[in-house]
Amino acid sequence: MGTAALVPLVLLVLIAPRDWFSASVLLLTAPLIPLFMFLIGKGAERLNQRQWLQLQRLGGRLLDAIQGLTTLKLLSASRREAKVVARLADEYRSSTMVVLRVAFLSSLVLEFLATVSIAVVAVFIGFRLYGYFEWAPIGYETGLFVLLLAPEFYLPLRDLGSRYHTRMEAIGATEGILRILQAPLPAPHTQTKGALSSKPVEIRLAQVYYTYPQGRAALRGVDLEIRPGEWLALVGQSGAGKSTLAQILLGFLRPDSGKVRIGDMDLAAIDPAAWRRELAWIPQRPQLFSGSVLDNLCLGRPEASPAEVRRAAEMVGAAELIENLPQGYQTRLGERGQGLSGGEIQRLALARAVLRDARLIVLDEPTASLDPANEAHIRAALGRLAGGRTLCVIAHRLDTAAAADRVVVLQGGRVVEDGGHAELLLRGGPYAAIAKAGTRAE
Repeated sequence: MGTAALVPLVLLVLIAPRDWFSASVLLLTAPLIPLFMFLIGKGAERLNQRQWLQLQRLGGRLLDAIQGLTTLKLLSASRREAKVVARLADEYRSSTMVVLRVAFLSSLVLEFLATVSIAVVAVFIGFRLYGYFEWAPIGYETGLFVLLLAPEFYLPLRDLGSRYHTRMEAIGATEGILRILQAPLPAPHTQTKGALSSKPVEIRLAQVYYTYPQGRAALRGVDLEIRPGEWLALVGQSGAGKSTLAQILLGFLRPDSGKVRIGDMDLAAIDPAAWRRELAWIPQRPQLFSGSVLDNLCLGRPEASPAEVRRAAEMVGAAELIENLPQGYQTRLGERGQGLSGGEIQRLALARAVLRDARLIVLDEPTASLDPANEAHIRAALGRLAGGRTLCVIAHRLDTAAAADRVVVLQGGRVVEDGGHAELLLRGGPYAAIAKAGTRAE
């Protein structure tokens, strides 16, 4: 924009003292290019933004179809889904052609206006050289000088038109990013020195309530104490509040009311970044990233030494698995751990948690969807992991709950039972009913 404004202005300053008539023609024709660029560009911008939205929808639909391909095959719905994706792709092709037509029209208009403007200057110079405008005479050298500079006068304006369309593509691509960047940050927290001094961590929840924006009450007056170094299992039916409680412990959700205390300090008063440095989170399907095994293990602690990495892998029974890979710790993994089984991914995630040396480790049924052999490996690794750390496990399998030091049963967002596995079975309450119904406590 600076070049488009400065270069024509400098050329006008050079031309005007020698030939005021040509300078006037240039000055009158120059605004036509940015004017038409704006008029056509506004329509193209609207079409381009709609095009990006359509591309995002097509990409999302295609990703859903690929991730759910097994389910689609089992339900004989893959061909039907392929037809839907093909229809969306064809609609995207048609809309792309509309955008291209407008873009080519804009380029054509800009080139046409620039060419016609140069031609008008040349025609006037020619007539004046023949003496048709006696009141505005011009010499051969001056006419040649103006003709040489006229294309350079319009060139920055044409370039500005091309940059304008590049800008429209960028706007469509970055709208989603800008929404994230412009989102307000949470209020700053202050951390008292020595507030997180105890190890392993002790957590107390007092009358914790949480309701989702849709109006569903997830937690209703939860009172719970997680003792230092304890392996706690959270059990309950779907919707009982287990995952919500885990999210509150991790600091991703804040309770509507009630207190969550870490040692002697309120969790709300602790800097989230400082608290998350003390945590490790292992979901049912851990995320491994494209990179080496070593890169994935050191994700939470990049400065870890090779000996520390190896010790963490041995602790959860993953050392032999890693050493049997083609390049050992330098073996490249695909996105989401492509090339590894579910049990192998879980063991690498456990090793990553051990290497992080977190005070509190929260797990969402690490043995879910595993075969008996891998399940036994993971359960044994959990037993070794529990030593000196506080574990909070969302237990869908009663075998996992049975291995825990203590079991807390949630029902309707409330704690209804609390005790050891054998003790709760003898009581004959909700936990015993879950055990009687089957081996899963979802």
